[in-house]
Amino acid sequence: MKSVPILSLTDAAALVNDGDTLLQGGFGMTGNPVHLMHALAERGTKNLTFIGNNTGEPGLGGGRLLRNGQISKMIGSFFTSNPDAVKAAQSGAVAYELLPQGTLAEALRAGGAGIGGFYTPTAAGTLIAEGHETKVIDGVEQVFVKALRGNVAFIRAWRADTAGNLTYRMTENNFNKAMATAADLVIAEVEEIVPVGDIAPEHIHTPGCYVDYLVEAKLTLEDLGSSASVSSSKKVDESRMNMARRALDELHRGDVVNLGIGIPTLVADLITPEHGIILHTENGMLGVGPVPADGGGAMDYPVNAGKIPVTALPGSSYFDSADSFAMIRGKHVDVAIMGGLEADESANLANWAVPGKPLLGVGGAMDLAKGAKRLIITMTHTNPDGSPKIVPQCTLPLTASGVVSMIITDLAVFTYPNNQLTLLELMPGATLAEVQAKTSASFLMSERVKE
Repeated sequence: MKSVPILSLTDAAALVNDGDTLLQGGFGMTGNPVHLMHALAERGTKNLTFIGNNTGEPGLGGGRLLRNGQISKMIGSFFTSNPDAVKAAQSGAVAYELLPQGTLAEALRAGGAGIGGFYTPTAAGTLIAEGHETKVIDGVEQVFVKALRGNVAFIRAWRADTAGNLTYRMTENNFNKAMATAADLVIAEVEEIVPVGDIAPEHIHTPGCYVDYLVEAKLTLEDLGSSASVSSSKKVDESRMNMARRALDELHRGDVVNLGIGIPTLVADLITPEHGIILHTENGMLGVGPVPADGGGAMDYPVNAGKIPVTALPGSSYFDSADSFAMIRGKHVDVAIMGGLEADESANLANWAVPGKPLLGVGGAMDLAKGAKRLIITMTHTNPDGSPKIVPQCTLPLTASGVVSMIITDLAVFTYPNNQLTLLELMPGATLAEVQAKTSASFLMSERVKE
């Protein structure tokens, strides 16, 4: 059995050259090789192409390289969480390419498997697809995506043995597993290095043949950024809770359900074990439980796609981001509940691009909108200025076309029987006249509303 060299952080950072393409594992600061990134920041290596889900938080992980001006281009899924990334993109200081989260994960997996690229229905007909080759396969428009590889990958694992075999901890798997296959040189930052044989073969997630070097570095609370702890205090107005309760009514025992950020997260607070609903989070977990009652953070608990520590219910499982989005695109998620900016008469959805703000954060929305068997949108009926969100035709950049099954607002519930927008029911306190006045789309009325 080979022995993988163990390096200092300084020596590991020295293996990255100016102009390299660097893969960085992690989802937020979870599973993030933060110590390697900070060592690279100290070295000052420049003109890097950064590939990762996000750059980290300001001054942490890739965020430190960004702040230093060491990154010339960033390729990823969600950069809006870092104000430094937004500023760099807006000013033109850093070039960027935005990919849906599942597409990013699959492009890395393809790169690691020696596959040149693939077709995906995700992002078809949206701004993200512009400039890409498209093809209709089995009646579905699909977008060609080129595989991704890097010169060097910095990844984070929980344990390694001296042969380079890796084990990931809870949701720290995320992008690390795919990135470990997709670079010419792979350096794994780990919490603990043990002798060969101490990790049972069935507990190894990444075989040592992918790993070139190991670095041992202990995590601290400061390394986890905003996921270090969670506050249990949450004040929510009644209209939003009404939307969450109504959405819960659409879920059934045994459903695999993915909840987006915003109003959809409130549904999780209403789910009890008796409901028998299985929550999925796209960063690699099935069987998500409530937030920790003890206020603990990512040092002790898994983290969901909102980068919030959660608990694991009995029967839960962990996996990497590529497998997670294979579940989504493969129609193994029964229901996705997402927020919306606009929905229209043709069941189109716009929810990722806000007017006047840079297009830097698509996340998993496009994959979920296309991949879930049923899509429920929860949103306020109007914008703050009073303009309607349910419109004849979406004017904002599309997330996906023809995908919405139900719309739940603070005023009404709409569905699409026979592909026609139909008012199903009114929410508590709302009147038909109010809904008609605040909806610019044309709609039919169900018998329930007529009565």
